[in-house]
Amino acid sequence: MNNSDYSRNITVQYCFPDNNASCRKEVRAGPGNLLLYIFLSFLSVFTVFLNLLVIISISHFKQLHTPTNLLILSLAVADLLVGLIVMPVNMMMLVDSCWYLGKIGCSIYPLISFVSMSASLCSLVLIAVDRYIAVCDPLLYSTRVTVCKTSLLIILGWSLSLFYVSITLYFNDNLLQSQISTKCYGECVVVLKYSWVIIDLVVSFLTPCCVILILYSVIFNVARRQAKTVRAVVNISLHKQEAKVSNSSETKAAKKLGTVIFVYLACWIPFYLGSLSTDSLVFVSVLYTVCGWLVLINSSVNPLIYAIFYPWFRKSVMFIVTCRIFKSSSSTLNLFPKQV
Repeated sequence: MNNSDYSRNITVQYCFPDNNASCRKEVRAGPGNLLLYIFLSFLSVFTVFLNLLVIISISHFKQLHTPTNLLILSLAVADLLVGLIVMPVNMMMLVDSCWYLGKIGCSIYPLISFVSMSASLCSLVLIAVDRYIAVCDPLLYSTRVTVCKTSLLIILGWSLSLFYVSITLYFNDNLLQSQISTKCYGECVVVLKYSWVIIDLVVSFLTPCCVILILYSVIFNVARRQAKTVRAVVNISLHKQEAKVSNSSETKAAKKLGTVIFVYLACWIPFYLGSLSTDSLVFVSVLYTVCGWLVLINSSVNPLIYAIFYPWFRKSVMFIVTCRIFKSSSSTLNLFPKQV
């Protein structure tokens, strides 16, 4: 599409026609933009729906009240906020570049947005730590990792996320309503100083990324050694069959861990590369919008990785969609019938 075609697809209006200080509104038309809005709307609904299923499943069924599932629940809550609040607001600004939620909303929204994404990253790190302890020290896992300790860690993680984001926005003059500068009425701009972009790169990306990569590398190596040990001690007559099972489990583990790492890096690397390409990070810039949506998509993929791959989730979804969870004894149903 050339410049003339693009200009014909943008109709310039005003966000608030009755206000002389109103910002100009750029309504993007055309089939390409319409398809984009439909896709983003579906993505938001899909994110909310899938994370709600995870939250209802883990909260309702007592059998799922385990430390690992509590971490998945925390991740689902953070991702639910992204799909319920962050995605629709981002789409609103993408449609016609106007901010309709006022100055108070402009003060609160960045806080909700950054806290939810920060808490999501924190949950990913805690899940990696939980899996590391479960694989590397399985005999002491039940004593070292309990529901009470995990709950405290989740509360601590959310509190630290809120504290870090509050400090970041405050020192960048974006936290208080009176400190948000707008050129016209109907604009919400959040600018992060370049020094804070570097700090955030280390705190919110490099550190959790290194932790996740190291822990999952150790997990995979331990799982591979355990698989080799099993193959070494099996009976010769059962060697081939056992080897097939072991290789299959090892392959599935490798695929799952590879998916976790790939999605995490694919969603976050473009965001921080885009952040480093300018002297300041402008909340409504085109580059930030594109890279930001990649980060938001991570909230849609997380429940697929950490929940749908588990059989208990598929069975709990069947109970939810068929409304059998409304029965009085549904919370005690056995979701692991094959277990002794």
